[in-house]
Amino acid sequence: MNEPQGPERARVLRRRHRHERQAALFGVLITTLIVVALGAFAIFTDAIPAPFARGFTTAAPEAGALTEAPPCPPEGTLPVAYQDVQVNVLNATRRAGLATETANALTSRGFMVLTTGNSTTAPSGAAQINFGATGLGAAYTLAAQIEGATLVLDARVDATVDLIVGAEFAALLDPTTIVLDPAVALTGVEGCVPLADAVPAPAPVPAVTDAPAAAAG
Repeated sequence: MNEPQGPERARVLRRRHRHERQAALFGVLITTLIVVALGAFAIFTDAIPAPFARGFTTAAPEAGALTEAPPCPPEGTLPVAYQDVQVNVLNATRRAGLATETANALTSRGFMVLTTGNSTTAPSGAAQINFGATGLGAAYTLAAQIEGATLVLDARVDATVDLIVGAEFAALLDPTTIVLDPAVALTGVEGCVPLADAVPAPAPVPAVTDAPAAAAG
């Protein structure tokens, strides 16, 4: 087969060089896109640190850490009689017997302790009180006994409350310092929101030890 000569050969060579340059350019572009995509994926998955502030993502909260504001008591909600407050007391510390000690102290004040046991979720402060909407008044009544207790609404449907005592918990407040008037409506904690606006956590999974208060926690 005869090779083109003269001007025709020159045109063939120009087309060949143009095709080679285009192929090289496309190869560089494809390689760059692959490198950028891999880098973006690595940054998104935290395999490598991002060189900029990641304001468009939100870190997942730690397990057990709830940021939703607690609900305020609806207007006119009165304290619940101690004997009508049903409490599960859970120990979130390594201090043996703390749940039992706390349960006995609550019982001596008239609270109805249902069970004691241990908790795998530690409160951020001295104690955490978990409750459903039905048990809101009971939760506030119990919270008045404990300095620094955090209130956490969950999706349970009954009026029971869970008291989780943490490492900062020492004892219940002196009864003489507790101001609860059965005829005066409860006051919401700082930062609370209307009950209708509160976001409940999932209902607790039954994990409480069904044991007498004197033998567990």
